[in-house]
Amino acid sequence: MAHVESAHLVELALRNATPTDADAEALRHVDRCARCRDELRMLTRVVAAARTAHLVDLPTAPPERVWQHISRDVSDTPDTPRPPAPAPAPGKRVLLALLALAAAAGIAVALRYLHERSGLVRRGVVR
Repeated sequence: MAHVESAHLVELALRNATPTDADAEALRHVDRCARCRDELRMLTRVVAAARTAHLVDLPTAPPERVWQHISRDVSDTPDTPRPPAPAPAPGKRVLLALLALAAAAGIAVALRYLHERSGLVRRGVVR
C-alpha cells in the first residue's frame, strides 16, 4: 500500500485549495492507515497552532536583524553590494592566461578536426 506523500498531507492540513479527486483518495487512505492518519493529525495541529499564534505568544519580539534577513532573502536583493573578489597574484595571472590559451587552442583543434571529418564524410572518404 502506497502512503500519501508528506507534501500532499501538508496540503490537506492547510486546506487552502478546493478538494480534488486525489484529495478524496488520499483521505480514504488516511482513514485506513494509522501512520498517515497520525501524520495528518500532527500537521493539522501545527497548522492550527500557527494560524492562531500572535506576536505576544513569542517569549520576546525577534530582533530587527531577523526581519531584515527575512526581507532580504524574500526579495533576493542584497542589502549592500558584495566587495569584488581579490585579484589573483601576478604569477597566478600568467598561469591562468596560459591555461585559457591552452583551452582555446584545444577547442580550435577539436573544431577543425570535426569540420575536416564532416567534409570527409560528405565526400564519402570516411564512413
